[in-house]
Amino acid sequence: MLRNYIIVALRSLWKNKGFSAINIAGLALGMACSLLIVLWVKDEKSVDAFHAQGDRLYRITGRTYFDGKTGGQYGMPGLLARQLKRDIPEVQMATTYLDMDVHTFMVGDKLIKEKGASADSDYFRMFSYPLLAGRAEDALSGPLSIAISRQMAVNFFGNPASALGQTIRYDNKHDFKVTAVFDDLPANVSEKFDFVLNWDFLLNEYPFLKPWDNFNPEVNVLLYPHARPEAVSPKILHFLDKFIQAADGPNPGWKVELNLQPYKEVYLYNHFGSDGHPDGGRIEYVHLFSLVALFILLIACINFMNLTTARSIKRAKEIGVRKVLGAARGLLIRQFMGEAIVLAFISALVAMILVELILPAFNQLTGKQIALPLGLWTTWVLLLGLVMVSGILSGSYPALVLSAFNPVRVLKGGTLRAGPGALWFRKGLVVFQFVLSIVLIISTILISRQIRYVEEANLGYDRENLVYIPIEGDLLGKIDLFRTEATRLPGVSMVSVSGEPPTQVDNWTIGVQWPGKDPKAKPAFNVLGVGYDFTKTMGMQMAQGRDYSRDFPSDSVGYILNKAAVAKIGYKDPIGQPLTFWGHPGRIVGIMEDVHFHSLRDVVNPMVIHLEEKDNEGVFLVRTQAGKTRQALSGLEQLCKTLNPKFPFTYQFSSEEYTKLYKSEELVGRLSVIFAALAIVISCLGLLGLSIFTAVQRTKEIGIRKVLGAGMLNLFNLLSREFLVLVGIAFAIAGPLAWWAMNEWLRHFAYRTPVSWWIFAASGAIAFAIALATVCYQAIRTAKASPIKSLRTE
Repeated sequence: MLRNYIIVALRSLWKNKGFSAINIAGLALGMACSLLIVLWVKDEKSVDAFHAQGDRLYRITGRTYFDGKTGGQYGMPGLLARQLKRDIPEVQMATTYLDMDVHTFMVGDKLIKEKGASADSDYFRMFSYPLLAGRAEDALSGPLSIAISRQMAVNFFGNPASALGQTIRYDNKHDFKVTAVFDDLPANVSEKFDFVLNWDFLLNEYPFLKPWDNFNPEVNVLLYPHARPEAVSPKILHFLDKFIQAADGPNPGWKVELNLQPYKEVYLYNHFGSDGHPDGGRIEYVHLFSLVALFILLIACINFMNLTTARSIKRAKEIGVRKVLGAARGLLIRQFMGEAIVLAFISALVAMILVELILPAFNQLTGKQIALPLGLWTTWVLLLGLVMVSGILSGSYPALVLSAFNPVRVLKGGTLRAGPGALWFRKGLVVFQFVLSIVLIISTILISRQIRYVEEANLGYDRENLVYIPIEGDLLGKIDLFRTEATRLPGVSMVSVSGEPPTQVDNWTIGVQWPGKDPKAKPAFNVLGVGYDFTKTMGMQMAQGRDYSRDFPSDSVGYILNKAAVAKIGYKDPIGQPLTFWGHPGRIVGIMEDVHFHSLRDVVNPMVIHLEEKDNEGVFLVRTQAGKTRQALSGLEQLCKTLNPKFPFTYQFSSEEYTKLYKSEELVGRLSVIFAALAIVISCLGLLGLSIFTAVQRTKEIGIRKVLGAGMLNLFNLLSREFLVLVGIAFAIAGPLAWWAMNEWLRHFAYRTPVSWWIFAASGAIAFAIALATVCYQAIRTAKASPIKSLRTE
């Protein structure tokens, strides 16, 4: 029987090549799109989920209360990990983790820049990073020990085994001993590094990491197997109270409560909500695209229903004969369901080919290394499930409708017409398709506008023609010399210094005092140390006062604030007013306009800028002349080689670093365009199916109308009007849904593009135009058909 089902299904598909091609194309596109999204979602959920002790690994989070606001953060005091291990019995191991960005290493004459991190000695015992040389217990065992990656070991020493015990020079200042070599990190790791230094080294090198009121690194803990996180949470909730009060005195206006977050959830849930707990992040995109995958698959299955029902008139006599010969309805249902599953199987094969062809471009777009794992049995179970679900879902309705035909009426030559319920069901399916498509169109336009808005927004500084060069090695003692020589280079217009690149200004403090300040208030201020001519080099606008100048020696204790800081302090005429910063009393010399150093998701925070011209381990800010950036970089490279020969020349463009802040949004925007286009294409196939079905059902009616004198325009209006009504209904439903969905997405941005009415109007017009173009060919073809053929059987 199964063999008979398959043979009949294949014959039917071959006999109706056009319908079959449209059906297979639509279903294959839907399956391929859904499969790509499933692979992407699976990859996202696999990030940081491979650690052997992952069920016992937790990240410490902080719920902060200060300045009347509740927030959340991962930054913790530098001594917290060790204190938790000492004081909390359930904590088996604990480690600090701090991303150290890029540093220079040297062995002999070889110079390489690598990105790394710093952690406590428990790190490699807690996390499952395979060691190729050395032991986890010995890795990071001393202040001058270092663990390096396989690639780094090969680059310097030839192989991992030869690297163990060797000495490697760090930033031309310290010699480290290689105590472990770990395998190159897999793609599904959120924290990327090629080396790990011992945390004691950073504590000794940077004493500001030791105070309990300084929050910077992240802290991870490993609980004992018998420990329950719900029992540990109350013990650590107020853990910091005694240490912060001891360091900062009684501080009722500022409090940090500690909590546990499963480490494997940090990548997906890393945005803090208004209650100070992680409640969003990339998981929102995982949920969003999971729904998109489901919707696109539903749209493809709906197409199958409409197209199969549309061609049912051609199989009417076959069904009648089968019923007369004794075929029960259940047998016919199984026959048609079998045909649907066969078609779904063929579509799945085509979808797999499409996925293999698309994956390289998809990986380049998403920045991943996804592959279709055909060697895993779970992949084939997934594909089988996709075939069965698609086949049953898309074949159920046609099977029920076709098997219910009256054989007597069919064999007498009567016209087959579905009941009003079936007709409304099919129309409802088309409305559903276009609701999803219009929502995707509106969402795509709004996402694109928001991305363009943040890219073109006036940040308060000119990010074009601005280059960052790290201050490292010998440049630390030659800041004035570099500035003098660099400004003489062709293409360079101005040079200044900044403690951090503008897009990475993350340091904050509560150590700001002024006359009349409420002693209980502990407002937070962003902090940035800069050099002379900072605001001029950045292209910032001063609201009042001036930039730092060598003509004013008192600028060493002079401060520049932004408008948000002035509003927080409350000075009406701030220039010349007293301000104490980190215990250094001084005066306000300038007020700059509020500048967006961070993403436009966040409001502009109060900021204090202080003069830090000497020993600034930050970056040179180099303003180049328009059109002469390449010439300027060539001269800067030669200058750095002269002044800092033991460090390779590196630089970053301000505009590119700013773009990185919106990497996730840009990915969502690009994927939205692709998925919206696919949804429209597949929806149009469904609309085509319904238009064909309607035209077949009304063939004789159209013939009679033509005999009675109906013109082409009248018949075209007759056949297309009802489809445009369906699209209109879909637009009426999709508009509010899209408005709600986009407002939910845009609420993550403190500064956002307006949701204008024309976006909805344009989306509706696009949907109407596409729908009209889809039914236009079939409507004109039917209207031009000879009435003699349609009336011949009457």
